[in-house]
Amino acid sequence: MNERRAEVGGIEVFWREAPSTDGGPPVVYVHGVPTNSDDWVPFLERTGGLALDLPGFGRSAKPNDFPYNIEGYVGYLDAWLAECGVERYRLVLHDWGGLGLVLAQRAPERVERLVLMNCAPLMEGYRWHRVARAWRTPLVGEMLMGFTFRANLRRSLSKAVPGGVVPDEFLDSIWKHFDHGTQRAILKLYRSAPPDVLAAAGTRLGEITAPALVAWGDGDPYISTEFAHRYPDLLGGPTEVEILPDGRHWSWVNRPQTVDLVTSFLLG
Repeated sequence: MNERRAEVGGIEVFWREAPSTDGGPPVVYVHGVPTNSDDWVPFLERTGGLALDLPGFGRSAKPNDFPYNIEGYVGYLDAWLAECGVERYRLVLHDWGGLGLVLAQRAPERVERLVLMNCAPLMEGYRWHRVARAWRTPLVGEMLMGFTFRANLRRSLSKAVPGGVVPDEFLDSIWKHFDHGTQRAILKLYRSAPPDVLAAAGTRLGEITAPALVAWGDGDPYISTEFAHRYPDLLGGPTEVEILPDGRHWSWVNRPQTVDLVTSFLLG
């Protein structure tokens, strides 16, 4: 597995890259908030592929003037894939990484397989969870960020990982990069996406015809399984839904069987 850095679109970004283990199109992994490509190491070891630290997160640059919204990130993902020479790919999305569905809608013929894991729902009927509503509120969001410390971050994450035990390496990966730049990116991203914007971003999901797996952790404090069960009616290809008992939001943390499930689907 190689660690890469390059300037793409005027922004220096970091990503991990490894050859596909089955010789097929690369698997592209897109992380959510507030994590980075560290999420995908156990998956990359099994499938190969590429995993970017999105601008504003992890080891990538965090410029103030980047458009931290769905359109900004989708455009950037497209430019990054072009930089990497990727045409056809398999796509794995988690949390805010679900904005990768917008990229998939624009060029569905490029997507060979799709995995959705507790993604921000690009559909009608979703209401942001309590913390997100606070982040979306001016001044309240800034104060909440300012009073986030390692100890209370661990307590918050314990509600979102299987078994309620936050591994030190998982917490360290987040806390190490949870600087002002990442906090600013999170606030701008959430404030750019009221529910109607989320719903509008998913109006062409039916054009995605690749086989899909919806691997959704049960007990997620942010996004309920209701939204997992709606994908078969929205996506245009064969879609399998797997509800993972006590998977919560980050279903692979402390739970290697999630990695088994996802990689088995990707490798066919």
